[in-house]
Amino acid sequence: MKKSTLLNSDIAHLVSTLGHTDEYTICDAGLPIPQHVARIDLALTHGVPGFIETVRVVLSESQIEGVILAEEFATVSPECHEALIQEIRHEEARSGKNIAIQYVSHEAFKLRTHDSHAVIRTGECTPYANVIFQAGVVF
Repeated sequence: MKKSTLLNSDIAHLVSTLGHTDEYTICDAGLPIPQHVARIDLALTHGVPGFIETVRVVLSESQIEGVILAEEFATVSPECHEALIQEIRHEEARSGKNIAIQYVSHEAFKLRTHDSHAVIRTGECTPYANVIFQAGVVF
């Protein structure tokens, strides 16, 4: 049995096959997922699993160097946005690497998901609780 935190085989496969700058998305229950992008659907019911807890577990196995967010996230859902920023800051401290944060319109964000290797759908029902991560390197 796998020893580390991440037990979901689809997410473990995604993380292990990412190359430098490849992108993947973690989203709320309502984000439209492009037909051609792999969907890893974790949603069970409203709020389960949550966005932040999913981000935390995936980041425990994944090195990132960039984050893309919808600019509406910070104003419409400031508490969830701040919790995500705190997770990113913890990841910077843990990895010793800077993580760039880029904001785009929600429409541009949805278009950008078309380039994701996969979209991980949570049960989160907080508006704009979505993030695109850009894979980094561990060296």
